[in-house]
Amino acid sequence: MFLTISTTGTPERPATDLGFLLHKHPDKAQAFSTSYGKAHVVYPEASVERCTAALLLEVDAVALVRRGKGKGRGGAPDAALAQYVNDRPYAASSLLAVALSSVFSSAMKGTCQAKPELPARPLPLRVEVPALPARGGADLVRALFEPLGWTVGAEPVALDTEFPEWGDSRYVSLVLEGEQRLADALRHLYVLLPVLDDAKHYWVSSDEVDKLLRAGEGWLPDHPEQKLITSRYLSRRWSLTRQAMERLELVRLAETDDSAVEEIDNAVDEQTDTEEKPVPLAVQRRDAIVGALKATDAARVLDLGCGQGQLVQELLKDTRFTEIVGVDVSMRALTIASRRLKLDRMGERQSERVKLVQGSLAYTDKRLKGYDAAVLSEVIEHLDLPRLPALEYAVFGSARPRTVIVTTPNVEYNVRWETLPAGHVRHGDHRFEWTREEFRGWAGTVAERHGYGVEFVAVGPDDPEVGPPTQMAVFTVSAQNTKDRNTKDRNTKEEKAA
Repeated sequence: MFLTISTTGTPERPATDLGFLLHKHPDKAQAFSTSYGKAHVVYPEASVERCTAALLLEVDAVALVRRGKGKGRGGAPDAALAQYVNDRPYAASSLLAVALSSVFSSAMKGTCQAKPELPARPLPLRVEVPALPARGGADLVRALFEPLGWTVGAEPVALDTEFPEWGDSRYVSLVLEGEQRLADALRHLYVLLPVLDDAKHYWVSSDEVDKLLRAGEGWLPDHPEQKLITSRYLSRRWSLTRQAMERLELVRLAETDDSAVEEIDNAVDEQTDTEEKPVPLAVQRRDAIVGALKATDAARVLDLGCGQGQLVQELLKDTRFTEIVGVDVSMRALTIASRRLKLDRMGERQSERVKLVQGSLAYTDKRLKGYDAAVLSEVIEHLDLPRLPALEYAVFGSARPRTVIVTTPNVEYNVRWETLPAGHVRHGDHRFEWTREEFRGWAGTVAERHGYGVEFVAVGPDDPEVGPPTQMAVFTVSAQNTKDRNTKDRNTKEEKAA
């Protein structure tokens, strides 16, 4: 994907000021990791009279399809050449829009520390996009950009120049010219590129409404194609479109009345507003773990790999958990956990319920035996795979609590994170991330080897295509195995007595 932004200048106002606005030096070629590919910024020309910045986005088409499963995310919705041959690596779309917001984020916000006066100054801009999907043709391109003050050139691209009778493709070669603030120009492109493509490569959730309103501030409320822009940008999700339209109407009314939006939208008392807000995934994960522990009637609980003590803190709130032990190999993490829990100021009765100990999960530890339950929350993915069997034996074979709860990221869900670059794991320290099939295979093997039964729980929104963001396995010692073990222990005692 390719896009250029050009401007002209004078000795008093050199065109190379574009480099200050974009926060990218004209003498350097720079590369950035973005969702689904690598973005390159170069300047084909940079002089006082004329300066051009080019954004080239290299898309990993194979990863795009494999991670998106080809269901409306990797390939064009009407592509007839199957998964690995489509327009995604070449035609401007939401992929390029995300790259714009990532690479030129400061410019889009209208900030420039080096020359603070520049962002407010309109520039003679020329924007070129050689291949732009336009569902609605050149007429729609003009209908979207001309009300914003652009002079629009939208030349249809022929399906095949050697066969003119085949007609035009749905792509146009776009040229925009006009006096615009650079921040406004970038926001126009950020919204309207995916609108013209009429498809997004990532899952559209409620936070997309906020993104649309931020990028559309100052121009979207009065745009004659507001409804079409809103509907397409939000992937025609009716509930989100209605929410956005209502908020845009409030903005329009406030501007008409020369008032703040808050003064117009004052029918609801914020103190009594009961509208539910999105719950962070970390909170959903802790709630799921606590719920599973309650269901097993566990009282004495190990938090293995407790980190900074968030789960320990949550368990302390419920008196049914009479003993909680946090274990971590990092003394720094345990120190932070101690401060979080305020152990030095905790009452005697409360302090008797909690203990923090240093230990490695790769080795057996007698201190960990005899507990009702153990939790490995977002732990296993931090180990190198060859060390996983050692952890498995230390927990399931040696410590052997009645219940073990394991949570880990579902790598299939990573395609729903807009800002996660292609092929990257969620955290730099993750040694691996498993698909649902891989996690279930590992958990089933562990359960069979050590005499546990296992059930799986989805944590977070369970996407019909890629599953939940977090996958959880609840291991419980099987009744038959407990009976066999008790018999073995009794026989051992009798042999020793004899």
